[in-house]
Amino acid sequence: MRRSQGYAYQPLAQNPGPSGIANGSSHSHDALEEENERMAEELRGKIGALKSLTIDIGSEVRYQDKLLRGIDEDMDRTGGFMSNTISRVVRLGKGGHRNYMCYMFLFVMFVFFVLFLILKLR
Repeated sequence: MRRSQGYAYQPLAQNPGPSGIANGSSHSHDALEEENERMAEELRGKIGALKSLTIDIGSEVRYQDKLLRGIDEDMDRTGGFMSNTISRVVRLGKGGHRNYMCYMFLFVMFVFFVLFLILKLR
């Protein structure tokens, strides 16, 4: 038993307060508790902001998905229309009516000539 033989060690006072914690540390415990409450409130605010942000992102994703589906349907309709038009042009080209192609070429040349004159005379 060295302590009883002149050892100068004195333990800290262990008088517990009403909360079961030593009186010396009750002030620091209160400060830590207040700090924890403040940080918990900050965390609640950040969680609320994240929640509203994710709700807004979800709404935007649903809206964008709706737009993309509409564009997809429009592209399908346009693709069908273009394939029908191309098949008609191919069928016209395969026919024995070579005069139609000459008439179309002459008509296009006439339109370009008229446009050229209109722009030149301005």
